[in-house]
Amino acid sequence: MHRLASKVDEYARGMISGTGSTLFEELGLYYIGPVDGHNIDDLVSILKEVKNTRTIGTVLIHVLTEKGRGYPYAERADDKYHGVVKFDPETGKQFKSTGKTQSYTTYFAEALIAEAEADKDIVAIHAAMGGGTGLNLFQRRFPTRCFDVGIAEQHAVTFAAGLACEGLKPFCAIYSSFMQRAYDQVVHDVDLQKLPVRFAMDRAGLVGGDGPTHCGAFDVTFMACLPNMIVMAPSDEAELFHMVATAAAIDDRVPLEIGKGRILKEGERVALLGYGSAVQNCLEAASILDERGLKITVADARFCKPLDIALIRGLAKSHEVLITVEEGSIGGFGSHVVQFLALDGLLDGKLKWRPMVLPDRYIEHGSPLDQMAEAGLTASHIAATALNLIGTRREALFWE
Repeated sequence: MHRLASKVDEYARGMISGTGSTLFEELGLYYIGPVDGHNIDDLVSILKEVKNTRTIGTVLIHVLTEKGRGYPYAERADDKYHGVVKFDPETGKQFKSTGKTQSYTTYFAEALIAEAEADKDIVAIHAAMGGGTGLNLFQRRFPTRCFDVGIAEQHAVTFAAGLACEGLKPFCAIYSSFMQRAYDQVVHDVDLQKLPVRFAMDRAGLVGGDGPTHCGAFDVTFMACLPNMIVMAPSDEAELFHMVATAAAIDDRVPLEIGKGRILKEGERVALLGYGSAVQNCLEAASILDERGLKITVADARFCKPLDIALIRGLAKSHEVLITVEEGSIGGFGSHVVQFLALDGLLDGKLKWRPMVLPDRYIEHGSPLDQMAEAGLTASHIAATALNLIGTRREALFWE
């Protein structure tokens, strides 16, 4: 016990590094540290002593560690192997996807770099997630125009608002579920002030192995309810480039008309109105139904706010069934659509409207395909919903 106590005293009040603890003492805390978090013997000794001590009040143990410590390949990597796919421990080689396309994150970075080449006012902000948001690529090209504010999303948002006040064009790239921490700043420091901050929400929708803590189910709902927000989601990589150009509002690419959707496939009886990546499943569902002799319409809404009311009105008047499909929670895109349909009197007739959204629960870890199946948003689920609504129940049950 004397040895343990001496170890605590050695670290107490920053004796080893000479770091003062006045701040913590003023807060009424008993400060121990900094402690080398890689010295397991010291760390265990201190934790045991503090656990057995009842007389010193609230204790703050300041532990220092290094990400990737002990694995040379991680230590040398830019992201310290913060988030990795399957890899060979002997060589450190990561088995990246062999698909023909890159990730949306990479395409976002490329699109933003292209815009920044033509507009010196574009700057980028992230909260300790340069690799996760693709902005490490932006930083390599524009080292003085990219800002890492650390794990402080609230500060990232308010900092972006300040830059916007000075005439810059900030792109604030934050994971969807991490933006929840900064919602107060989004409302009061950006939306209420009508400041042109561009938020790039990474990890929107289901995120496979990252699980429910990173699943971006709620961003459409909590962003689209704000009065001054424009909310859009790309259905593919090309649309992502266009939407970055739209947010930057420059002329090297063709910006989209705000609040303007598009028809991807003309059909009859059933209209699928997709938002974001769900559009791809809608197109696949249309192919499934084509094989059964039912040609349906598929539309890409592009925008949740403002809605393309002319597009929605046209679909509602020319089809028996209108199904909205989104990879987001209740209260999002579909809720905005039905609000318009109700106020416009389009639900007073024979139109059947159904929303397809993420279920009102958290989806656990799994492959993207498994998660989509659990959520009931696969192409087969969409096709089955359409068949149910037009009365071909037997075939619909097969697809369910």
